[in-house]
Amino acid sequence: MPAGALGQEACLQYRDNKSIVRRYLEQVWNEGRIEESAGFLAPGYLRRTGPGSEPLDIQGQKLRLQSFRTAFPDVRLVVEQMLAEEDLVAFRFTMTGTHLGPFQGIGPTGIRISVGGLDLVRLKDGLLIEHWGGADLNSLKAQLL
Repeated sequence: MPAGALGQEACLQYRDNKSIVRRYLEQVWNEGRIEESAGFLAPGYLRRTGPGSEPLDIQGQKLRLQSFRTAFPDVRLVVEQMLAEEDLVAFRFTMTGTHLGPFQGIGPTGIRISVGGLDLVRLKDGLLIEHWGGADLNSLKAQLL
């Protein structure tokens, strides 16, 4: 293999992985096409939302997405920074939305929220297989109270 060819191949994989994650965020989160999440999530997918929480499978992640869209129908994630290495993609984002439905025991307030977040995703064969992190829910709840 010519010198640099492996590096070039890795760069293409990283770019592809970042593109997959960006499409997932745009279509599933920003456009609310939750039913399309199955096309992005590998069998055996696990969503880890935080220490002490049980990981979510594909169905659990769909319910989580629906819960967010019910509480914040105009939810939007804007990626501020994205990095990729090997099979991992990390991204820092800002999530905005208007609180128009129940969220974790808090009734609708009409308040517009803006919170930061940080996620790490592992891909396998072009699909998300593991996902860690999320938005700063403590900051989100503080904005609603």
